[in-house]
Amino acid sequence: MTRQHDQKYDFLVFIGRFQPFHQGHLAVIKEGLKRAEHIIILCGSAHQPRTVRNPWTSSERELMIRGTLTAEENNRIHIAPLMDTVYNDDAWVRNVQTTVNGIITAQHKVPHKTPHVGLIGHSKDQSSYYLNLFPQWGSVPVANYQSISATPLRKQLFSSQGEDFLTSQDAQVLPPFVRATLDKFMKTDDYHAIQSEHDFIEKYRLAWQNAPYPPTFVTVDAVVVQSGHVLLIERKARPGKGLWALPGGFVDGREKLIDACLRELREETKLKVPAPVLMGSIKQQQVFDDPNRSARGRTITHAFYFDLAPNKLLPKVKGGDDAKHAMWVPLAELEPSKLFEDHYFIIQELTGM
Repeated sequence: MTRQHDQKYDFLVFIGRFQPFHQGHLAVIKEGLKRAEHIIILCGSAHQPRTVRNPWTSSERELMIRGTLTAEENNRIHIAPLMDTVYNDDAWVRNVQTTVNGIITAQHKVPHKTPHVGLIGHSKDQSSYYLNLFPQWGSVPVANYQSISATPLRKQLFSSQGEDFLTSQDAQVLPPFVRATLDKFMKTDDYHAIQSEHDFIEKYRLAWQNAPYPPTFVTVDAVVVQSGHVLLIERKARPGKGLWALPGGFVDGREKLIDACLRELREETKLKVPAPVLMGSIKQQQVFDDPNRSARGRTITHAFYFDLAPNKLLPKVKGGDDAKHAMWVPLAELEPSKLFEDHYFIIQELTGM
């Protein structure tokens, strides 16, 4: 049992993706349990489709975490999913605050005493800037345990030698329960689908390895909205095979951005709305450049928001080119776990939903 004089905080908040949960994460939790009565763990990038970067759901990650802890430790751990809001830091901070406040309200046993809350973690790289977004909370910095990173672990797990990884020396940075969990996962269809995606991406990057500098790709995406519906396609090929996506693609060398967007929109959806009408319905355009938005490499997209006049009959569409299907989807029925890359967040940002 934690000694009272070791407890500086009532609650410590630990935010991470835990893809997968490793000994470095476990070391942070162990340190947190020495410093606080309760640890609130927020599993980031929740409700995303399975990708090489985010292979496991928030519930699967919670099982990994809890399986490494004792019953007494689990009683003091509170885990919740945390969804990304890639292009709106303020909304993300609000989500963190709301989730943490809800857990504290349910768990704090002394209502008349303001709980002492802190944020625990280590500054790994530019992705750890969030540690500065909560000045109202205390801070418990911890060292990076053995400099463990989840990225090379995922790369080995989904490589062609993935089956040998869990018995290798490198896998010892994973707690035994996590290794056993991943061993079961490697026998599932989900694992093999992610492995195929990994192989595709590695071959894609290999094609550019002799470029004089890392390439930056330029793409366009069309956010076409009418009567509370957004026009989407189902991707026919990798990456993101089977996921919903915005119509769009790469810009040709001699194209203007808007011309590329209109071309991709026609090719992938067969949308029969005259070009002058589309041009006149452009409500907004914005650049989306999150460095991790595409697994293929640095890809900057220019999205055009077409707000078509309301009509009881939506224009007919049909999938073509890279699209297996094209369909109008009610904005209220969009599911982040079904959308390709950052397309859910692009729609969210441009439509204000």
